[in-house]
Amino acid sequence: MRRSRGFAAALALSLAGTGAGAVLGLVPQAAAITPPVAFTADALSTWQPNGVVWALAEAGGTVFVGGTFSAVRPPDGSGGAEQSAVNFAALDAATGAPTSCHLSFTVGGGTATVRALTLSPDKQTLYAGGYFGAVNGTPVSSLAAIDVATCTVKTGFRPAFAATVRALAVTGDTVYAGGDFLTVAGQPRQRFAAVDATDGALRPFAADADEPGRAVEVTPDGEHVVLGGDFFTVNGTNTHALAVVDATSGALTKTYAGFIETNSVVKDIATDATGFYTANEGTGGGVFDGRIALNLGDFNQRWRDTCLGATQAVLPYQNVLYSASHAHDCSSVGEYPDGQRHHLLAQPTTSVGKLGWAPDTNDGIGEGIGPRVMTVGSKGGVQYLWVGGEFTTVNGSAQQSLTRFASTGDTGAPTVPVATAASFRPGEAQVRWRTSLDLDDSALTYRIYRNGSGTPIATVAADSLFFKRPQASWTDTTVAAGQSYTYRVTATDAAGNTSALSATASVTVPTSVDAYPDRVRADGAQLFWRYDDASLPNVADSSASGNQNGVHLNAPALRQTPGAVSGASTAIGFNGTDTRVYGDQRQTIGGSYTIETWFRTNTTRGGKLFGFGNNQVRGSSQYDKHIYMTNDGRLVYGVYTGATRTITTSASYNDNQWHHVVATQGPGGMVLYVDGAQKGTLAVTTHENYAGYWHAGGDSLGAWPNPPTSEFWAGQLDETAVYPSVLSAAQVQNHYALATAPADSVLQVQAAEDTYANAGAPDGNYGGSSSLAVRGTSLYTSYLRFNLPAAPAGTVLKSASLSVKTSTMSGAGTADTVSVVPVTGAWTEAGTTYNNRPATGAVALGSFAGVPDGSAVHTTGLDTAALAGALGTSYGLALTSPGTDALWLWSSEAAANEGTPQLTLTFGAP
Repeated sequence: MRRSRGFAAALALSLAGTGAGAVLGLVPQAAAITPPVAFTADALSTWQPNGVVWALAEAGGTVFVGGTFSAVRPPDGSGGAEQSAVNFAALDAATGAPTSCHLSFTVGGGTATVRALTLSPDKQTLYAGGYFGAVNGTPVSSLAAIDVATCTVKTGFRPAFAATVRALAVTGDTVYAGGDFLTVAGQPRQRFAAVDATDGALRPFAADADEPGRAVEVTPDGEHVVLGGDFFTVNGTNTHALAVVDATSGALTKTYAGFIETNSVVKDIATDATGFYTANEGTGGGVFDGRIALNLGDFNQRWRDTCLGATQAVLPYQNVLYSASHAHDCSSVGEYPDGQRHHLLAQPTTSVGKLGWAPDTNDGIGEGIGPRVMTVGSKGGVQYLWVGGEFTTVNGSAQQSLTRFASTGDTGAPTVPVATAASFRPGEAQVRWRTSLDLDDSALTYRIYRNGSGTPIATVAADSLFFKRPQASWTDTTVAAGQSYTYRVTATDAAGNTSALSATASVTVPTSVDAYPDRVRADGAQLFWRYDDASLPNVADSSASGNQNGVHLNAPALRQTPGAVSGASTAIGFNGTDTRVYGDQRQTIGGSYTIETWFRTNTTRGGKLFGFGNNQVRGSSQYDKHIYMTNDGRLVYGVYTGATRTITTSASYNDNQWHHVVATQGPGGMVLYVDGAQKGTLAVTTHENYAGYWHAGGDSLGAWPNPPTSEFWAGQLDETAVYPSVLSAAQVQNHYALATAPADSVLQVQAAEDTYANAGAPDGNYGGSSSLAVRGTSLYTSYLRFNLPAAPAGTVLKSASLSVKTSTMSGAGTADTVSVVPVTGAWTEAGTTYNNRPATGAVALGSFAGVPDGSAVHTTGLDTAALAGALGTSYGLALTSPGTDALWLWSSEAAANEGTPQLTLTFGAP
């Protein structure tokens, strides 16, 4: 029998931010290694059987394991010899190693197996059921009682079950059994029976079922027994798979005709102080594979979790229901769609919503089910969740049929955030990242580091689950126009485990508003994929809300140039075979919306550019609100209302040029625009209502008019946006015009040469050094040479800045002002010394008003007019200081310089 062992704190929502901007990340329901989840997701070292584990029970710090196996062996890679263990093992709850208790369950004919284990209420007797004829040579008949203290068979307990016992439950004086049997001690008992807990004598209890019994559980008050299995009748009354009977007589108390689908069965039942829970498995279509919670007061349903993927075991513990299954589709309860199997899950005993605990196994051997049974053991003040089954890996590492998780010692760090940064107007830089995955902690803390500093500039709390990892973001409002910044992000869980730093995200703040993206944001886009991401798998959402990121599938081509919009923005390329992007957030679409994207292709196989579907990584079974191309290059915009309703262009657009397409639907019907001009309307105001995900680059298209050869897009997309409203014709035309208007361009120029002069070594040359130095007395002066480009045609230099990075040596910063002055004399990196150092100008082009200690990037603006006059030439800058506090910088030769010293030049229209 299983009992709830305590109470946990309520779930909480968490979103917090500090620093110079506002937190923009979406925060779903929180869950962590702290309550309500009680166990880490870190699998502990455990001995493993060579077959399938069907049963687990625990007493006094020992976990008893039953199944179909012949030996146990040490964990992979730990060394040691295999030990004989015939269908039974006793392991230390805290170490996972065998104890001195050895029992062998055998049978004269066929294959012996142990299918059920349970303890007496005082935990002094272990009852074992299955198919066997002897235990350590002592004759028994598929049900045995073991003295826990001596690990010996109780010979006075001699029930006689004629077939396999699959389930057991025990009270102080009675053992209840379910299974395949039709008789017990020669008396008729069909699939369920009760015997005396001391001598095994048959009880009057009669609850005859027409098909096998697989689960039996006594209610906490001892007055009722809950039965589960394959049956359709109990005592001749219709009640499929589930029934509640009187604990003494077996008479029916509650029946469940039509309650569970006819092609589904109950595999396990567990109780706590408030109710009982069923684990269900189905076969074929229209099955019920999930979990049900029922109240003890009236035995009626509390909730039903309709995830697909057969559930084998349920275990309530501290107000959380842990389950073993291969749940692959939880879309019916608003969670993840059909796809990857997830074998271990947790949810509150009060609802269906999954919590942030998701260690995993594979399907394994036998029937390929994965985990089949769970129990909790305790030793030394630590609780251990044991899981058995037929899996062969746990969390991706080899481990067969048995594993365990502790209530302490969380060591798994969150995954490394994938960060990007963008700036659309002066004074603001948005840092974005896909929230990290931590298998036992969904409430994570993110720290943002700027310009290589070791001190975070901001801290953001955001939640994520393994199937819900929305984008989080933070806006830096202390940035200066025309300057470049770098950002890195870490994720930390409740136990203090911290991920590595993200890859560096770089951004240059514009000196004027970037017109196209600023207008898309201002017009209310709730999803805005610009496709400027430099690495897989995250597609950043540049909308103001900033939480609808996308995920690359099968590695589409990144940073394709030129993009559709003037400036530095890039596009994404799809191969027309299997690459696409899917939204990371499940949602429903209201009655009004707008879809917008830019596209370029020369395909003659068509394909879907963008649309909505009910799946992520697999082809959707529901799909509409989409734009696709026919083989001859025409565009189709369609919705589904019970029939497909479409608008199709007369012209073709597969001319390998960038085109702009916008599709709207609202109270005025459907409208399709191409390149700012209306191309068709349809008086249809409805579409199919379902929860799903946005897709770029491909998804299902079956049964739609003029279907293309390929459902996948072969070409490029850029600037994809979705709005929760209808854009007007004027807004669409404005977007098209803004995209083709000249935009600022940013060039970053690294130092071609750099060195410094040292008064303490007048003849010394430091051209090959990894360091640069600046000081007034005793003098250090650093010299930098940049090969400045000419201004792009039709533009002028609008701003210039210099970035340097302090070294990691102690005291590398300075309290003195460091000036940036022009070099007026001749010099070379390889030949400059203190004695022949070049002359410098007297007027500073820019300055650093002191530089703090700690290795970090520092940027200062430069005199734009001075730099503009030097465009197209080789230009020298010197760093000087009047004081005695030295500044130490990385040179261009240093591996840690992150591209510094560097000039950032912004060009734009005059």
